[in-house]
Amino acid sequence: MGKHKLENTLNNIKATGKPLFVPYMMAGDGGIDQINERIQFLDECGASAIELGIPFSDPVADGPVIQDAGVRALREGTTLKLVLEEVRKQKETRNIPIILMTYINPIWNYGYEQFAKDCDTAGVDGIIIPDIPMEEEEDIAAALAGQSIAFIRLAAMTSPDERLEKIAQESEGFLYAVSVSGTTGERAQHEETTLHYLEKLTKLSFVPVLAGFGISNPKQAKHLAAYCDGVIVGSKIVHLFAEGKQAEIKELIGETVQ
Repeated sequence: MGKHKLENTLNNIKATGKPLFVPYMMAGDGGIDQINERIQFLDECGASAIELGIPFSDPVADGPVIQDAGVRALREGTTLKLVLEEVRKQKETRNIPIILMTYINPIWNYGYEQFAKDCDTAGVDGIIIPDIPMEEEEDIAAALAGQSIAFIRLAAMTSPDERLEKIAQESEGFLYAVSVSGTTGERAQHEETTLHYLEKLTKLSFVPVLAGFGISNPKQAKHLAAYCDGVIVGSKIVHLFAEGKQAEIKELIGETVQ
């Protein structure tokens, strides 16, 4: 068994032969009071875990759809503290793992130790920080390890093999394989090089490998999931929530994991 609940949950789903599906939603887009309702909805749709984005003023890894959602969420008064307080309300009744995606600056302002403690209290299972390189992660990694929260690393296609190997072996919970060069957003197709890269990471990694960035339909999701353990879908889910098209979200997840 892995040392993190998130890893165990994902491995149990993997053992059934189904691809893993992690939807991303922007916390506070549509109002803070919508967070738990949407988590429950995505759980019922068949999601494996949920990635909860924290809105930030300078989201370097996010494409236009997620940036716009972040602006809307910030206008609603969303803060990291409020999101954790909201998520904590459903801790006892929630079964699906929750992963926070946030940049290092809000965590630094919060205080690493306090952040890790409050995440644990809220029942957060994993953290993704796209803008902290391995060379600078020691303090936040130690704080998360102290609360047994999985620190999920991102692997980029542009990284040399030696670095990919190190990232793959350090990652906890799962390894986030960035499957395009650039920011998040829908893409028409993924290249052959992406598929080789996913196969390579899957061989190197001790934890499940999930492909993220640029996935917008079940066909793409299934295609990529055949080369790793599953997918993360962000912009498409955020867009459909904003349009009130929950039925299409259900279809996207359902068709991918069936």
